[in-house]
Amino acid sequence: MAKGMDMADGGYRSGHTGAFASATADAAGLVAGALLDAALGDPRRWHPVAGFGRAAAALERRLYAPSRAAGTGYAVLATGAPVALATAAAWATRRRPWLRAGLVAVTTWAVLGGTTLRREARAVADSLAGGDLPAARQRLPHLCGRDPSTLDESDLARATVESVAENSSDAEVAPLVWGAVAGLPGLVGYRAVNTLDAMVGHRSARYRRFGTAAARLDDVANLLPARLTAALTVAVARPLGGSWRGALRTWLRDGGHHPSPNSGRCEAAMAGALGVRLGGRNVYAGRVEDRPVLGDGRTAKPEDIRAAARISAAVGAAALVLTAGHALARPTRRTLWRRIGR
Repeated sequence: MAKGMDMADGGYRSGHTGAFASATADAAGLVAGALLDAALGDPRRWHPVAGFGRAAAALERRLYAPSRAAGTGYAVLATGAPVALATAAAWATRRRPWLRAGLVAVTTWAVLGGTTLRREARAVADSLAGGDLPAARQRLPHLCGRDPSTLDESDLARATVESVAENSSDAEVAPLVWGAVAGLPGLVGYRAVNTLDAMVGHRSARYRRFGTAAARLDDVANLLPARLTAALTVAVARPLGGSWRGALRTWLRDGGHHPSPNSGRCEAAMAGALGVRLGGRNVYAGRVEDRPVLGDGRTAKPEDIRAAARISAAVGAAALVLTAGHALARPTRRTLWRRIGR
């Protein structure tokens, strides 16, 4: 009996050690990948996400039909294939923590976009500060799909602040959350879902039905990250010269008015933190959307873009600390759940 207990205890310790090594590798990979993104931004050539986009576009050409069923099949295949590959890679590296950490780091770097987001936003701010509206209009499509041809300075500033707020979640917080929760498959799966939403998840005539599954999948994937982004915006606002009370009040009051169940939370919190008014009329390739106003402050100015970028960077840093800690604590959480379940 004692011998059997010793063997069981030894097996448990071995399994716990392996789980701790995997958790440490995932946490270290998230941190290393975020540091790579901070130092280098998006890969300039051979970007894996761009490669996925080309593959997804080719798959769409084969499967497209103006129906929700076709769109659902497309979304399942386009997300399932990369997730299956990532799951296989995670399994293959389960006893090779250094290799696992390196793989998670490279993947994290590939799926994050916070540094490039803020770089592009500051470039718009620089153009506006220099009075160069044509240059600012030319750069805006790097951030969002809005038609910039008729936008004035305040409209360009508003569009840029909104993009920074929304994509602080999509490009930074959400990938980190899914990497902490599900490791390598979470990183890859989230970026696949978010990319599909950008490709087919909008309300054009072609994608109104075909893109429904991709859009709903993205909504679900961003439910927690968007709210974490809003909460972190509240937390970092005051040290960066913003209003935490305004961020919290506007998030809770106006966040649910946005047509997206997620973007509005991020944008409303940013509007309140900066004391500006976001939302209103947007034009996308001839399609006009009148969105609810978020916040009750002044119109956005070029300097608000820089303030939004600073808040975005702080939100990303805070999210990294939280998500890396969550990944590292995974074995401890499992041990506690086992003891509670006894």
